[in-house]
Amino acid sequence: MRTNGKSGGLGAAAVGVAALGLGETIAAAGGGSLIDTIGRGLIDTAPVPVVEATVALSGRHDKEITRLGVGAGAIAATAALGALPPRLRAPTAAAFGAGAAALALRKPTRSASTVAGASAAGAVLAAGLRKRPGGLLGALAWSAVGAGLLAAARTLHRDHDRLRDSAIRNVGPLGGIGLVPDDGLDEPGLSPLITTAGRFYVADVNLRPPRIDPDRWRLAVTGMVAHPLRLSLAELAADAVEFDAVMVCVHNRAGQGRAGNARWLGVPLAHLLKHAIPEPAATRLVTRAVDGYTISLPVEPLRTGELPGYLVIGMNGAPLPPEHGFPARVFVPGLYGQYTGAKWLSELELTDDSHTDYWVRRGWPTDLLWVEPHARIDTTAPGRTIAGTLTVAGVAWAPPHGVAEVELSVDDGPWRPVDLGTELAPAAWRRWRTTLELPPGAHTLRARATSRSGQVQESATRAPFPAGPTGIHTVTVQV
Repeated sequence: MRTNGKSGGLGAAAVGVAALGLGETIAAAGGGSLIDTIGRGLIDTAPVPVVEATVALSGRHDKEITRLGVGAGAIAATAALGALPPRLRAPTAAAFGAGAAALALRKPTRSASTVAGASAAGAVLAAGLRKRPGGLLGALAWSAVGAGLLAAARTLHRDHDRLRDSAIRNVGPLGGIGLVPDDGLDEPGLSPLITTAGRFYVADVNLRPPRIDPDRWRLAVTGMVAHPLRLSLAELAADAVEFDAVMVCVHNRAGQGRAGNARWLGVPLAHLLKHAIPEPAATRLVTRAVDGYTISLPVEPLRTGELPGYLVIGMNGAPLPPEHGFPARVFVPGLYGQYTGAKWLSELELTDDSHTDYWVRRGWPTDLLWVEPHARIDTTAPGRTIAGTLTVAGVAWAPPHGVAEVELSVDDGPWRPVDLGTELAPAAWRRWRTTLELPPGAHTLRARATSRSGQVQESATRAPFPAGPTGIHTVTVQV
């Protein structure tokens, strides 16, 4: 039956939905994901301006938007395939499936179920495009099958996640979050001293956290060392200490929420290096994730403690949540998250300067990026008793040295100091509060922080790439 261009495109898109659903379901049955594999391939190869624009526009929902974009793009590409001459449709569809399968074969995240899913999706595309669904009812039928398969895949993913979460709970508590002190400041809307795991920002290149068996996992310390190590979670916990610190994303522009303060449990990297004994030629510590992602740090300042790094296994009294790096990650308070160390660790490798990190290959600088002092306004609440009185409160950070002062400016007037809460630790964020008496009308408030090292928050606005963001958080209030 001959179809016009419009109905033919609709039928081809319906075949795409069905193929994607089948491929994702087969992949999910074995713990993989066709959609996530394609998404990671796009993230790994997209130009830096595209990545930066995606992060800026999507905010905290970048993973969901990327996943939706992959699905929509795959369906749109299938619709475009329908416009090709009949003799080219099947070979091109098979090529698409082969390309997705090749992504799934990449080490070290090779997934047999995702390879099988990609192959099946390619076969369905080739067969479906050879004789596309006829009419609207045929297209709806194929689309319904695909939607049902995608729903089944989502259920399979949730089942795998439940099994993983149960295994993590069996690890037991890690640390003592119940001992967090009070800093003397409480205001509605003010960020808590400790950010819960569920509200802590998430930023990485994976669309879904890897599923890792805590009983089988071991951290390998390898490379240019006299004593290679292979450590379990229990062995790491025996030498771990608790510390409070803020973690900040390199994409956290003025006033945004890509920052969180937690009580971490980790082993000082200086302690691990002391046991492994790096060779004199070892200059870089490569932190490698199970998916091959790497971030490296200079060895010597880690050994001396000048760079206070930790191998973290706990967050707020519990094991690291999957999205935050379970079973272990590296964290150096004071460095932006993109530079501090990898999540989902599999290995610490001592090597020389020949190693090139993931983000350095993408155009970011090799030098470490330190967090800039920053003050954020969280709440501007009316006073309780006096009209025209405004209570302003927020958080500030300047790791690793600590916050020495926070100041507020009203309507571009002089900077005035505010009251600071009790400090948990120099590397942690510090809450602040002040009360203003303002006349009726609109007023502009600006906040800035100064570190104990004397660094004053930069007022000029700078984009995150390539040296980290700067700027002053500014809000307008109506009295």
